[in-house]
Amino acid sequence: MTIHAQATLPEGGKARRVYLLLRDDISNGRYGEGEFLPGENRLADTLNVSRITVRRALESLAADGWIEKKTGAGSVVLSRRGKDDKIAANFATLIPQLVEFDRKTTARLLSFSYGSPSVSVANSLGMPKGGRVQTAARVRFSDGEPFSYLTTHVPEDIARNYDETDLATQPLFRLLERSGVQVEGADQSVTATLAGPDVAEALEVSVGSPLLWLERIVRDSNGRGVEHLSALYRPDRFRLEMSMTRIGAGESRHWEPVIGARDT
Repeated sequence: MTIHAQATLPEGGKARRVYLLLRDDISNGRYGEGEFLPGENRLADTLNVSRITVRRALESLAADGWIEKKTGAGSVVLSRRGKDDKIAANFATLIPQLVEFDRKTTARLLSFSYGSPSVSVANSLGMPKGGRVQTAARVRFSDGEPFSYLTTHVPEDIARNYDETDLATQPLFRLLERSGVQVEGADQSVTATLAGPDVAEALEVSVGSPLLWLERIVRDSNGRGVEHLSALYRPDRFRLEMSMTRIGAGESRHWEPVIGARDT
C-alpha cells in the first residue's frame, strides 16, 4: 500500500474553515496555478476572521503544497498536476465503475466485526429479528490519497465464507461471488453529509467537511439483501457525471440519461 501524507490542518476551528475554503477554491479552479491569493488583510475582512487566523490557514496550505508564500509578494498557487485529478464516475453506469475502482485502487481495512445490525440496516436487508451481520470499515486510496470511506454490512451466514484477511486484500463483490451469491440487482441513492470525527481522520479532512454519500443495497437472484454499503467520498477527489439527451416530440420532449455514456 502506498504511504500517504497526513493533511496539515491548522489549529482552531476558524483557521480550519479558512483552510478548507481556500483549498476548495484552488481545487475548483477559482485560483489557478501561478495566481496570487488575496492578501491576508483582504481575506480576513472577506471571511470575517482575524489576520492571525488567515495566516495559520495559509501556513497549512503552504505545508501541504497548495501555495508558496513569497516574502513581500503574497501567496501564489502552485501546480497540482497529477495530484488532484478527480476520480470521475458516470451516474448511469455507476455500479460497474465502482467495481472497477475496487480493482484499480488500494484499500486499508479499519475494522471487522460481527454483531446485531441497526434497525435501518436490518430493514434494508430484510433480515429477520435476531439476525447478525459482519460489519467492516475500509478506506480506499488512489495514488496514495484517501478518497472514500466504505462501511459494509453482510448477513453472517454469507460473511462466514471469508475472513478479515480476505476482505483486506480482495474486493467484496468477489468474496460474495466466491461464497455462492448470485447478485441480481441493487438499489442505490446519492446525497450529501458531513464528516464525523472518525471519518474525517481517515479521509484527512476536517470534522464537518462536506462529503458525497452513496448508499447501496445489493440483492441476490431471490431478492434477498446480501450487502448494505454506505460509501462516503471526498468531493475534491471524486465526482459524479451524467450525459443527457433530449428525446420525444412536442410537449412530451424531455431529458433522459444516456446509458453507457463514457466519462469525459
